[in-house]
Amino acid sequence: MRPFGIYEEILRRHPSLSPGIRRTLERRIRGWRALHGPEQEVIFRQVHEPGRMGLSDFTDMADLGIMVAGAPLDHRLYHFRLVYSGFEHAHVVLGGESFVALAEGLQNALWALGGVPREHRSDSLSAAFRNLGLDTAEDATRRYDALCAHYGMQPTRNNTGVAHENGSIESAHGHLRKEMEDALHLRGSTDFSDLQDYRRFVDEVVGRRNARVRPRIDTERAALQALPASRTTDYEEAPVTVTSSSGFILRKVFYSVPSRLIGFRLRARLYDDRLDLHLGATHLMTLPRGRAGADGKRDQVLDYRHVIHSLRRKPMALMDYVYRDRIFPRPAYARAFEALIAAKNDRTACRTIVEILAIAHERACEAELAEVLAAELDAGRLPDLGDLRRRFAPDPAALPEITVVQTSLDAYEDLADVGAAA
Repeated sequence: MRPFGIYEEILRRHPSLSPGIRRTLERRIRGWRALHGPEQEVIFRQVHEPGRMGLSDFTDMADLGIMVAGAPLDHRLYHFRLVYSGFEHAHVVLGGESFVALAEGLQNALWALGGVPREHRSDSLSAAFRNLGLDTAEDATRRYDALCAHYGMQPTRNNTGVAHENGSIESAHGHLRKEMEDALHLRGSTDFSDLQDYRRFVDEVVGRRNARVRPRIDTERAALQALPASRTTDYEEAPVTVTSSSGFILRKVFYSVPSRLIGFRLRARLYDDRLDLHLGATHLMTLPRGRAGADGKRDQVLDYRHVIHSLRRKPMALMDYVYRDRIFPRPAYARAFEALIAAKNDRTACRTIVEILAIAHERACEAELAEVLAAELDAGRLPDLGDLRRRFAPDPAALPEITVVQTSLDAYEDLADVGAAA
């Protein structure tokens, strides 16, 4: 029990006692514990050798209130640290604690460092694999062992729930978090224009921390093992088939792709923040990775440019489209559609917004067009399709003049003579 809890109970049982006994009581309890209390766990300080141990862990950064493009960023940091020198590397993780996040972050750290420690310690990986079946979790553990083997590191794990066994990085979490908080205060804002802007911010903070221990890092680099010739797998792979909806569903997320791929079977490589699609050995495209909600709610990653040509042929399909809320690339387009629905009939509203999306795609003016739409709506006016077409029409003065010179037919006669002579 806490001394304060004992103090409160004594006063409840003996109301005549003075509240001033608290400090005396606490001092006597502390003295009694020193003489008769239970044995406590002992932390054994270790001697650290250069080049021997690297540590990995994840830390949740939700409480920093990071915003990207005005939206809250739900993320963690993968954190790597060399025990001897204190070299650190941090990688922004958008999903949970997974093998993919660990593999990508660890490899980024090793290649930034330019060498490999002899041992790598992580937690028991139970947190990363707690939502997986036994077979899948065992497979992920085998992949982790293979990752360490590729780099010539001996994989070790601390015991589940014993944080101080990873103490050389657990304490660093707190220092890094505090330094990021200070840097955010000095910056004056927690809002970043995009994810890359935030990642640069994290790299700058970590870089300043590394600069303070540069001599020790240089000493440890000399004791590190050499990097292998190349990186190893830091993704998961899954086959997908593109349906007639011009997309596919993977891990409860619908991804749209160009309609020319309908019917094709592709290989999807899942990274922490993106999805690479391959047809055979050919890389087709990269999509941002979506994630189903914690409540199991499905997600969609939709690009209107993949389906706009079909929507123009049948614009009324937009009205009851399952993924309609995600087809608008910016809030201004959704606002425009809502205003058109309120003021016009459904057919006119669908036809107008589809043509607006077509202008954004064909004339590569998505952002500028969104600003115009927002200004018109703020002024209480509906978007005028004819005015938008004129405003975003190509500038005739910017079009190149192309002169086509016709080849004389006599040249073919000359070619025929050369062929005959040969």
